[in-house]
Amino acid sequence: MIVRKSLKSVWIMLSIFLFAATVYAHCEIPCGIYDDEMRIEMINEHIDTIEKSMKQITALAPAPGHHANQLTRWVMNKEHHANELQEIVSQYFLTQRIKSDQPDYEKKLVLLHQMLVTAMKCKQTTDLKNTETLRKLTADFAKLYFQK
Repeated sequence: MIVRKSLKSVWIMLSIFLFAATVYAHCEIPCGIYDDEMRIEMINEHIDTIEKSMKQITALAPAPGHHANQLTRWVMNKEHHANELQEIVSQYFLTQRIKSDQPDYEKKLVLLHQMLVTAMKCKQTTDLKNTETLRKLTADFAKLYFQK
């Protein structure tokens, strides 16, 4: 009976260890380790990848039957990078870095919200105007955020 309970406990611990979801978000404990410039660079890299994905989807679209697998991969890639961008905006900037007592608080909120909505539009379409808008919004936010 004791052996059976021990095996059950071992199985439960092993299951938790092997099947636990990995969390990739920046901490909320607060650790005080921030690299705001890197996050802006990451956002811009995501925009570049979204744009490339859109171009590849458009290039492969005329023969969808022949390129079904590649089209699927590029669509998934575009969605993934738009989600990653949204994660940085919401989890990093909105949750941890933007404070209500900061100068231009409302302007920062508006820009970040517009970035979230435009990233959503990138998921829905292959319209390159959305990546252009994201680039402009990111530049506008960075200029406002890093002003001394």
